[in-house]
Amino acid sequence: MASILVVEDDDAIRTAVHRGLRARDYAVATVATGLAGLEHVLREGPDVVLLDLGLPDIDGLTLISMVRTASNVPIIVITARDDDPTMVRALDAGADDYVVKPFGTEQVAARIRAVLRRGRPGSTPTPALKVGGLVVDERSRTVTLDGEPVELARKEFDLLHLLASRAGEVVSKRELLAEVWQQAWGGSERTVDVHLSWLRRKLGESAASPRYLHSIRGVGVRLAPPEEPAVAETGS
Repeated sequence: MASILVVEDDDAIRTAVHRGLRARDYAVATVATGLAGLEHVLREGPDVVLLDLGLPDIDGLTLISMVRTASNVPIIVITARDDDPTMVRALDAGADDYVVKPFGTEQVAARIRAVLRRGRPGSTPTPALKVGGLVVDERSRTVTLDGEPVELARKEFDLLHLLASRAGEVVSKRELLAEVWQQAWGGSERTVDVHLSWLRRKLGESAASPRYLHSIRGVGVRLAPPEEPAVAETGS
């Protein structure tokens, strides 16, 4: 039984989420403040954290960064803030998913199942993937570029690994949402765009001057070595 921590200061929402997830056979703990949530993560090690951003004692974005210094627990933001800048800041801080209020319990449960699937041990990892000077090693979850290490967040690595496993192919953003974020329907392609932007920055390139990551207008994204130019390149 997966354990879920709900960090939410609204009594009605906290109670409804607790009741809904318990009915779906999750072990659920709830707290009303950010510091209590951080303490629970460090003490109990939950499988997933549902985190409201508007907490009374500490901003949720700050709390994400604090949790990330000590734990890789999947974090799903649950918030009324639906603007792109806040979503980008939450993902950049280390959140794994983002759900805007009001939401149904089944939607949240589906997001929980998705992040749990991503963390579940699966088949034997594939050998390191090499695309030009880029090496993506699933076993160690490390990336090097021309022999130098590249530090990536979890979703950044997952996205790059998928593209490297299909090097030379154009992969649609819908496919990327389905495979990396487990959001075949209803997910925002903006999520892909944001992570591609971060990847480009860490790989020392840009949408205007791509080396490895090439956006194909109206189609998707193609990972290719620098010596293999892509066609119809545009920004993401």
